[in-house]
Amino acid sequence: MKNMEVPMIFMVSCTLLLLCSSSAYAQTAKSPPISPTPSPAPAPAPEYVNLTDLLTVAGPFHTFLSYLESTKVIDTFQKQANNTEEGITIFVPKDGAFSSLKKPSLSNLTQDQLKSLILFHGLPRFYSLAEFKNLSESGPVPTFAGGQYTLNFSDVSGTVSIGSGWTNTKVSSSVHSTDPVAVYQVDKVLLPEAIFGTDIPPTPAPAPSPDISPAADAPSEGKNGEGSSPTSAPGKSNSYRMINWGIWSHLVLALSEVLFLTGGPLQA
Repeated sequence: MKNMEVPMIFMVSCTLLLLCSSSAYAQTAKSPPISPTPSPAPAPAPEYVNLTDLLTVAGPFHTFLSYLESTKVIDTFQKQANNTEEGITIFVPKDGAFSSLKKPSLSNLTQDQLKSLILFHGLPRFYSLAEFKNLSESGPVPTFAGGQYTLNFSDVSGTVSIGSGWTNTKVSSSVHSTDPVAVYQVDKVLLPEAIFGTDIPPTPAPAPSPDISPAADAPSEGKNGEGSSPTSAPGKSNSYRMINWGIWSHLVLALSEVLFLTGGPLQA
């Protein structure tokens, strides 16, 4: 009986050993779990642009900046610049543009009109210089002032021109042009028809260029560099007369000799 128990125990042990080894092999044969692909990091937020600091340092824009602050338009522009995806484009007249503005005068405007005038210098979207070519083909572009306060653009060989009815000027330089804020310098204040009306004085015509009459023909110079004297022509005619008189004299003498020679034999 004991002899039969030993093989039985051996067989059970081998069976258990095989089961354990197959289970361990199955666990090692399994492929490792696939780790999830990390999602890309979000794009960094655009750098905050302080418009007051920019206009204070960038150029002679103190007059425009004072109007921005007195009308509170600076708050509207600043919010659009840093709290929206569209961004902003601002056209900034230099100080000389305001000092040279005689008619119409800004001193007669109401506070609401002055605010609309300053809002008229901004577009509620970022535009690079290259994008103005498309704007020139899309017709009037609305500004922050809304309604009839629109601007017309044209692009000729990279030179951007702006028209507002009363004003025709060009973008003279780029002060700041990094999305979402674009600030461009202009040489004139943009005056809207919605404030100043449509009775626009005609642009003075450019001064005509002086007519340059062709120089009179200079008298021909002689060998000594002096002009021909008025007596030179009669001198030539006198010489011609003398030559002609000499020829006629020879002809008369020759004819007389012929007559004399032929007349002698006839008389004989």
